[in-house]
Amino acid sequence: MLKLILIICSLSLLVGCVQKTVKPDDPYYAPVASQNLQRPQPVTGSIVNLAMRRDLYGNGRASQVGDIISITLNESTSASKNAKTTADKSSSTVLTPPKVFGRTLDRFDTSITGPTTAFEGEGKSDISNSLNGSISVTVHEVLPNGILVVRGEKWLNLNQGDEYIQISGLVRPQDIAADNTISSEKLADARISYSGTGQVSDTNVMGFMAKFFLSALML
Repeated sequence: MLKLILIICSLSLLVGCVQKTVKPDDPYYAPVASQNLQRPQPVTGSIVNLAMRRDLYGNGRASQVGDIISITLNESTSASKNAKTTADKSSSTVLTPPKVFGRTLDRFDTSITGPTTAFEGEGKSDISNSLNGSISVTVHEVLPNGILVVRGEKWLNLNQGDEYIQISGLVRPQDIAADNTISSEKLADARISYSGTGQVSDTNVMGFMAKFFLSALML
């Protein structure tokens, strides 16, 4: 009965851990709404309109809320880890033969060998990932120190599902190139998600029953 209860509880936890399906048009990554952009000031007769000013020497680099920046994805990670552990333990005890009425009982075994335990484990892990491409994002906020808060998403509709890239982070204006691009390596506090939905993506996801039988409860 106890084992059945544990199985039911484990299945409930696994069902609760199922990730929500990611959908396009996430408000967090959506472009800045037009009503949140700075409205042009009324014309007062002056030649210079401060609301529509642009840096003549900026080459069109993004600097205001709502501007667009192209991020070049140049991400690659590689990690390797090896671990090996060996441990053993043994014990023995020697006892003095007891004496009864002045006579030593040397027929008794005077040595006791304790249990011997041994453990040996070895693990190895190699991980390598790379992500290349480009994505255009919008400036959502300009911090008091001039740093730009950018984020955006890109969805590709394929015949067997969708692929998407979601990215957010902080950009220094001086890191933006003349063609209004920046490498993802210069994106501070970067959050980059790349995945997909559909049949091809689902085949790489382990079912909850398989997760249960491979969980620590079944070891």
